[in-house]
Amino acid sequence: MMNTMTYKGYTARIEYDDADRIFVGRLAGIRDIVGFHASTVDGLEQAFHESVDDYVQACEKLGQMPQKPASGKLMLRVAPEVHSAALTAAQAAGTSLNQWAARVLGEAAGVGQHHHA
Repeated sequence: MMNTMTYKGYTARIEYDDADRIFVGRLAGIRDIVGFHASTVDGLEQAFHESVDDYVQACEKLGQMPQKPASGKLMLRVAPEVHSAALTAAQAAGTSLNQWAARVLGEAAGVGQHHHA
């Protein structure tokens, strides 16, 4: 089971450890390792909020910028023939290149929106 929680722009991946009967969370999308755990959902949410706040405060104390999660803006360099083929595919799909690329990347990364017919 894999779920996520979001707070102040940070996302945590949550897993359930059935051996210890606790929820274990870890901030996603940053290089620093920030983890937390709790035995209840309410406790987990509180631990998550505290760990984000502590992380931001610790970075400030150390004079480091806290790593921000991905902004959603992405610059890609691709071969001209790939760019051309992607433009053609987007036009064929009736969407902008940006919408088409976002959907394709999302599907490839396993986070695509699932449309039910």
